[in-house]
Amino acid sequence: MPIDAVLTELLVRQLDAWLPGALRRSRRATLALAYAGDDAAGADDALRAVGEFADRLRGRRLTVLVLAGGDQELPARLGAVEATLPGEVTVHVVPGDPARLPVALKAAGAAGDPLLAVVHGAAPEPAVLKAVAAGRPAELLAVAPAAAPLRPALTAAGFPLVAEVELVPADGSPAWLLGYATGLDKSLEAFKDALWAVDEYAGVRYRDPADPGGRPLDVSLHPEPGPLRRELVAELERGGPATVTELRRFTLTSTVYRVEDTTRALTALLDTGAVRREPEHGRLGGDVLISPGDGSSAA
Repeated sequence: MPIDAVLTELLVRQLDAWLPGALRRSRRATLALAYAGDDAAGADDALRAVGEFADRLRGRRLTVLVLAGGDQELPARLGAVEATLPGEVTVHVVPGDPARLPVALKAAGAAGDPLLAVVHGAAPEPAVLKAVAAGRPAELLAVAPAAAPLRPALTAAGFPLVAEVELVPADGSPAWLLGYATGLDKSLEAFKDALWAVDEYAGVRYRDPADPGGRPLDVSLHPEPGPLRRELVAELERGGPATVTELRRFTLTSTVYRVEDTTRALTALLDTGAVRREPEHGRLGGDVLISPGDGSSAA
């Protein structure tokens, strides 16, 4: 399934960004992988990625929780990978679905220490979100069928920074929604970098839920800026003039794009007259004020 390949790559990339920082902040950290279905996709790869940080794990403790049901071979499969990991890593395979995650996290003593949780296959319940948010800091990747937005629930759970992207398979199979929640700007930036760095030939496109046009995007290190242009214009029309710094912040926190994509989108909007700037000339620095134009299209 193309989405599984993309999600596995995203998980590994996010682990690469998360684990070094978690081990610097605390002597212990927790990685929790909770699956609503039988297939614990990516769990093996996640454990192998942990092994790449063996030198940084010295004197630290990493607990890995894997919750899944129905796959009787999973403990043996993960046990084989665990045998290659340093002794500072402990892996617990817990039968059950994500609803059991609060109990598993409590048993692991995860509250108050760095936590990266993945909830795959269903929108996380409020009790699950509350338990994950007890990490210090806490980060969450949630993957669910694209039936309802994830952002409201993640925000209500206390996560100040949330990103959301729809994964659209090229084979016509149903789309899935990926939500990411954190309290750290750098973590959100790392997630955005990982999002656009995955294999562009994996057979998945992205759709930004905030894009008024709703057009799917090819995965690329230089994503097509059309949706971001529309979102920036819509934001200016809603809230009035904003500085480039404020629009960069909007891009990071409210779209699927990265901060650095803002300048390219604004430059195109200025060229077409869809927005205006003050002062009119000079570098497009953070203090430049951007205003809606005279009705020119942002497409």
